[in-house]
Amino acid sequence: MKQAGFRRAALMMGVAMAATLAGAGWAAPAFAQAATAAAPTELGEVIVTAQKRAENINDVPESLTAISGDKLDVIRSSGGDIRVLSARVPSLTLESSFGRTFPRPYIRGLGNTDFDLNASQPVSFVYDEVVLENPILKGLPLFDIDQVEVLRGPQGTLFGRNTPAGVLKFDSVKPTQAVTGYAQASYATYGTTDLEGAVGGALVPGVLAGRLSALYQHRNDWVDNTFTHQNNATGGYDEMAVRGQLLFTPNEQFSALANVHYMHMDGTPQLFRANIIQPGSNSFVPGFDPEKIAQDAQPRSTQKVTISGGSLKLNYDLGGPVLTSVTGYEHAKVFSRGDIDGGFGAVFAPPSGPGFIPFPSESADGLPYHAQWSEELRLAGKADALSYTVGAFYFFEDVKIDSFDYNTRAGGKQDGYAFQHQKTTSWALFGNADYRLSPVWTVGGGLRYSDDSKDFVAQRLVSPFGAPPTARITATPSSSDVSFNLDTTYALDSNVNLYARVAKGYRAPSIQGRLLFGDTISVAGKETDISYEAGFKGYFFDRKARIDADVFYYRVTNLQLTAVGGGANFNRLINAKHADGYGFEINGEAQPIERLQLTAGLSYNHTEIKSPGLATQPCGASCTVLSPPGTAPGTVNIDGASLPNAPEWIANVTAGYSVPFGAGELFAFTDWAYRSKVNFFLYQSKEFTDDYLLEGGLRAGYRTANGGWEAALFGRNILNHISLEGAIDFNNLTGFVNDPRTWGVEVKTKF
Repeated sequence: MKQAGFRRAALMMGVAMAATLAGAGWAAPAFAQAATAAAPTELGEVIVTAQKRAENINDVPESLTAISGDKLDVIRSSGGDIRVLSARVPSLTLESSFGRTFPRPYIRGLGNTDFDLNASQPVSFVYDEVVLENPILKGLPLFDIDQVEVLRGPQGTLFGRNTPAGVLKFDSVKPTQAVTGYAQASYATYGTTDLEGAVGGALVPGVLAGRLSALYQHRNDWVDNTFTHQNNATGGYDEMAVRGQLLFTPNEQFSALANVHYMHMDGTPQLFRANIIQPGSNSFVPGFDPEKIAQDAQPRSTQKVTISGGSLKLNYDLGGPVLTSVTGYEHAKVFSRGDIDGGFGAVFAPPSGPGFIPFPSESADGLPYHAQWSEELRLAGKADALSYTVGAFYFFEDVKIDSFDYNTRAGGKQDGYAFQHQKTTSWALFGNADYRLSPVWTVGGGLRYSDDSKDFVAQRLVSPFGAPPTARITATPSSSDVSFNLDTTYALDSNVNLYARVAKGYRAPSIQGRLLFGDTISVAGKETDISYEAGFKGYFFDRKARIDADVFYYRVTNLQLTAVGGGANFNRLINAKHADGYGFEINGEAQPIERLQLTAGLSYNHTEIKSPGLATQPCGASCTVLSPPGTAPGTVNIDGASLPNAPEWIANVTAGYSVPFGAGELFAFTDWAYRSKVNFFLYQSKEFTDDYLLEGGLRAGYRTANGGWEAALFGRNILNHISLEGAIDFNNLTGFVNDPRTWGVEVKTKF
């Protein structure tokens, strides 16, 4: 089995560089911007806003990782989308059956495998303080980013509903009075092109500043279709994005930051490949080539995504307390059409293949209309030993979803149509406070009351199988909940803090309304979880290393699960009574000698569904089911199973070194990420799993002494390790895989 997991990925890359250099991990100078000047081998502070105020990461009593925007281009080389963060942070993975859009995140094993455009996820994305609810919005590209923060565990107080697993928080570079910017260009294998840049500075000195950022990414079609005998038939994309910001500061008390952004992507959805898995194992079939498919869908698979929006952030200093308003609007439009069976023909309509194709399947989903409004109003201040934040939040979303089916054997003629329409209204009141009991001991806590309601209607008008239209099916779920957190921090000395945290998270009810292949919808009730966490954060070895580590345990009640596919080819939402998880996480960074930077991270996550009698349908394909039979015919019991896409082990290491050369320096950098075995569905089988994924990168080049410009050669997935990233189980042994190896060159200038 892949040489025993490449010797368990080189023993999880030296047990993540000896348990992160006896603690040293990710947020290093190579990946986290130092906030203060430091000696050549002394680490500076990492400043985060995980509690909606700027503070040292060591003072935040929860597990989180910060990654600097200035260094994200290292792992984004070769046009990487947001999935490049997968396994590069402890306990975090991301995958997508849509391709470059619709990322599905998992933190500590908690996520959602649903591919519906109405799917809710327990990991929230917050981009420039605006929550991105629809899964398509979460595919916004990363460019001109100041910092990414990964907050693990329930974030139900300051960030609200749909955050029981955590938050991915993105902050773009903001305008300043100083003239700053950059330009960057790269070219790599498959014609992969990345052009991006930004420029900003004073428009009215002392009063108005602006910043304009832009991105263009391209990849040629690089996958041959052996059925149509067309070389370079698919796999490419064109993506562009732009962001404009204006910062108005008429005086010291008031500021207004306006943000508008737009992106468009025209490319290929995820490539599904029929029968690439050997029956009775999870190995690829002999001769599998990621640069080849054999599909008959015409026209070819296509995907178009447009996202636009804006926000307005107002700050007013009341003479101590600061009043903040964040108003956001987001709009998305999507159409994605793919060859779902992954092959050509059918067993009853030869020729067909590759392998057994019981019936053809070609479908599409789209968002003809989407609009999201959000408003947060908060007051934050400090009074002696007390720091506090109180506020209110409002959210409204209106989304319409179309689902289509096409008859491939009739030249792609549309033969099925269903729609969904949902309006969501949510509001919340929240408060959070910290109190310093003594110079070394701080306690804190918070409460949030959330109220959610949905108004949903769906109908199938045309069935692919000749069934009559359904009636208009409606649902109006609503819920409310009180989430909280309690925490304490104790300073052992000026460099090391101990902390403990208990927190409760909440996810609003979800609706699965895909009626194209079924006659009913499903509704999952609200989900809550409670988490216990303890750890330490600190600097060691004369500040040559920074270490943070934690242990955690959580229990989810009424866990929302998606029974994807199965023999019925029909998604259903179910609630598990409980799911438990426990494990540990280690982050660290080190500069043991001048010019050498080392980082590593390691996490272990054990997850288990605890819901006696809970059952689901297994695969409709010829897979080898390992789960025990359920009480109902044709079902299997999933009580005791691990959560899908939840690897036990994640490890990452980086190393960078530079040497003086001429007026600048030569540098070399390598980064590696590993995740252990994952299961793709709720049930267990031999085929629909992947043993491990190991991806590494190299970057080497020259930069001037002041960092004014840089030229580098780079490689991504340099071992060309190809793994299953997911599967479709209703038709045949269809899977999709990660990107192959790429090599490229990049130049960058900063000013």
